[in-house]
Amino acid sequence: MWRKGMYESGHNQGMKSQHLEIAWFAALCDDDYEQLGVVNESLRSSWAHCADIVRTADVRGFDSVLLPSGYELGIDAVAMASALATVTSSIHLLTAVRIGENWPPALARQLATVAHLAPGRLNINIISSDLAGETLESSPRYQRTAEAMAILRDLLDGRPSHSDGDFYSFDVVPPRIATGPRPPLYFGGLSTAARDVAARYADVYLMWPDTMENVAEIIRDMRERAASYGRELRFGYRVHVVVRETEAAARAAANYLVAALDAEQGNAIRSRSLDAGSVGVARQSELREGADDDGYAEANLWTGIGRARSGCGAALVGSPAQILDKIEAYRELGIEAFIFSGYPHLEECERFADLVLSQLTHAPLY
Repeated sequence: MWRKGMYESGHNQGMKSQHLEIAWFAALCDDDYEQLGVVNESLRSSWAHCADIVRTADVRGFDSVLLPSGYELGIDAVAMASALATVTSSIHLLTAVRIGENWPPALARQLATVAHLAPGRLNINIISSDLAGETLESSPRYQRTAEAMAILRDLLDGRPSHSDGDFYSFDVVPPRIATGPRPPLYFGGLSTAARDVAARYADVYLMWPDTMENVAEIIRDMRERAASYGRELRFGYRVHVVVRETEAAARAAANYLVAALDAEQGNAIRSRSLDAGSVGVARQSELREGADDDGYAEANLWTGIGRARSGCGAALVGSPAQILDKIEAYRELGIEAFIFSGYPHLEECERFADLVLSQLTHAPLY
């Protein structure tokens, strides 16, 4: 169990064998509330509000920040990353890109430009999306994603791409500004097709919240899949957090977060997302349905937050000691990168930095 000083940063202290990457979340997709479902105009996605979150995470010592992307919601992540590159100093910009909406060579030039503006600070979160207004079956959609990822790997590393696939067939040289080394590709998905794409082309396989048992099984499976292609993966975990000085206070804060939410509002919020029918989202629903009467799927893993979110639908809830213990348990399973978020995102960024981040030894994976 946790004891004082166990996780304190220092030359010879910190979590056991390797550094962790600790990221925060920039609410670019109109996903910031004091209470879920209650719109506060001051928390809507805008340059001023989202840049405040990112700059705060930068100065408070987070390693990276996820810039999410949704077609109908909020702000374009790549454009935002370009602007944020000029007003941040050390934080990595984990920029989400929606593959179905982009021509890979053009996307490579955009991303290379961000990398030019923030040298060594661009990470890329690949989303296997549809084209807006289009619905492609899962198998061909992931085939398109696989082809695009292979092209991006070449072009962003400064190499020509020779593509002869189902969706892209061309020989193209890299844009001049793409000189490498290639930014790492983060990617997630639970379907068989998604897992295969990750095993072949991702650098970091991202997971949404799940029980410890299921997280361990997913890691085992993905290691085997990657090994079959002669590759190794690193693993990341995207989860919300509600941390307070005591467990009772954290649980009360979690309950307050959903106190104004009714079932109809929750359904409407969840249905706005274009990934609402995915295998990963279905698993988040299963996790919530299997939770206890208070919404906990296991100790300190609360699913109530998923009542108003389509994607990542659970939170770590507890005292600093409990959150640190949970992080350590995930680390022992093989998780190296954590992407946290909390509501409201600016206030929770500060609180998490004070109560948890200050006691972790951490650094970017790449």
